[in-house]
Amino acid sequence: MTAADARGWDPGDGRISTPSAARAPAWAADVPTRSASGLPPLAPDRGQAAPDWSEVVEHFREGLIVCDADGVVRHLSAVAERLLPEVIPDVPLVNAGVRELTAPDAPAEFSHRDRRLRVRRVPLSAGRSCRYVEDVTGSITRSDALLAERARSAFLAVVGEKLGNPLHPDRAAAAVVRLAVPTLAEVSVLVLAPRAGRARWWRAARSQDETPIVDSGVLAAADLPAAIEEGLTGAEPHTVDWLVEQAVDAGWLPGLPAQATSARVVPLPGHDSPVGVLLVARRATRCYDEADIDLVRAFAARAGAALTTAVLYRDQAEVADTLQASLLPVEPAEAAGVQWGTAYRPAQAGVRIGGDFYGSHRLADGGSVFFLGDVSGKGVEAAVFTGQLRQCLQALHRVESHPVRLLRLLNDALLETTQAHGQGRFATIVLGVVRPHRDGGLTLTMAGGGHLPPLVLRSGGEVEPVGLSGMLIGVVPDPRIGEVIVRLAPGETCLLYSDGVTEARGGRRGDELFGSERLVTALAGCHRMPAPALAERVEQVTCDWLGHGDHDDIAVLALRATGTGARGSRHLHAVPHLPDQREHQE
Repeated sequence: MTAADARGWDPGDGRISTPSAARAPAWAADVPTRSASGLPPLAPDRGQAAPDWSEVVEHFREGLIVCDADGVVRHLSAVAERLLPEVIPDVPLVNAGVRELTAPDAPAEFSHRDRRLRVRRVPLSAGRSCRYVEDVTGSITRSDALLAERARSAFLAVVGEKLGNPLHPDRAAAAVVRLAVPTLAEVSVLVLAPRAGRARWWRAARSQDETPIVDSGVLAAADLPAAIEEGLTGAEPHTVDWLVEQAVDAGWLPGLPAQATSARVVPLPGHDSPVGVLLVARRATRCYDEADIDLVRAFAARAGAALTTAVLYRDQAEVADTLQASLLPVEPAEAAGVQWGTAYRPAQAGVRIGGDFYGSHRLADGGSVFFLGDVSGKGVEAAVFTGQLRQCLQALHRVESHPVRLLRLLNDALLETTQAHGQGRFATIVLGVVRPHRDGGLTLTMAGGGHLPPLVLRSGGEVEPVGLSGMLIGVVPDPRIGEVIVRLAPGETCLLYSDGVTEARGGRRGDELFGSERLVTALAGCHRMPAPALAERVEQVTCDWLGHGDHDDIAVLALRATGTGARGSRHLHAVPHLPDQREHQE
């Protein structure tokens, strides 16, 4: 039709369309008569016969239906005949019974015989009309598939983002069932692999305001539905009646009728075996087709990866918590006539452990072995070495109680340990034995292994350094070890501390050492303080000097002669409280 218009032909009546006779083309007088098809014939090519219009329109991608002014079909192309077999030539178009072809308010696109058709009505001259009919089933199918794939990709991208944060199995499981509703199901249930004979489950159900409602519970492993047990083996049960019935019997499908519900069970892949099973269910009006199942499987793969990571993190965190608790400094054991005070602040607050250590062990004769030291390095590696050292002391004090000989045995044990593991670690330590006297005083016999000398707070307010020296422990086979005996009268205190106190850098410029002189000044007038308060004061003034800067491990041990009949007070442990690290990761 467009070709005819371009040549000045009117496809409605076969006459030349000219605004005036003066402007009529020279070949207008030679216009042939109308062809049998009802359309004007094309102008002949030079030296060849003119093709008929029907020969051209039969190859249109669109089907053509040409009707006269009375609505009678005068021309029907082969494409239109194939798409609309109800339409018959020389019969009114309305008799075909296809409303979309005749009604003025009919949609331009409609479904017909399992196909999607698009119709375009074009008016012609003298009341005639032409309808172009196009089969758009393929393009719409491709467009729908593209939109569905985009929606699927967008959903899985959101799932990946939301499941990338929770590092706790409970929170990850709750996020999984919440994300599955309503895109995948009206009700989703996640069952984790049983642990200690019990299985945790989470459920999300669609509410009236579209917000999923999440709850959870626990089932004995023996009470799990058979479909869930099969899913935990890695199999994927099919959607059959017994699957829905099992979910209903377990109380997992609130608001869904058992006879009109479609459900699927998909395992959540883990490392060696499924980490859990996902049950999705919705009304049978939206049964799960193959595309839905593929989306559920893709969702389950991401959920399984997130849960596997969360479970692995939980297991590692439990191990880390157990090891960390075993490496934390242990408060000194209560001893007659001795009041203990401790303070501890690791360099890396996040791990709560470090290379400083202190403690005490009771002796059979009523005395106690006490110690405070520092190993090389800091953090987890230093804490592990500290744990080895403390275990050595715990065993060796049972066979030797004299400080110098005990320190030599400790040096031999550390040398053997470090050489066996190819380590070059060493330690500094002050190790002593305290024994009470009848008058309420204490006698301290101390041995020095390269550590800072203790300080004594006398009853008159004086602060005296103890002249104790010695060599590092764990470096040479026969180190030089110093020894000193100190007598504490009732009310006097001996203070042991690590180099994290004196080597703390702060002040106005942030790089000035706290030093031993400032420590002595800070202790002036503190001779009446209980041992716990004194240890806390040393830790506090050190941290005030540091501000918020980095620091080494800080450890303080104070022992005060309480006098006859007095008992040691509670320990004032100055380790800052830190929340569970797993909460931060979540």
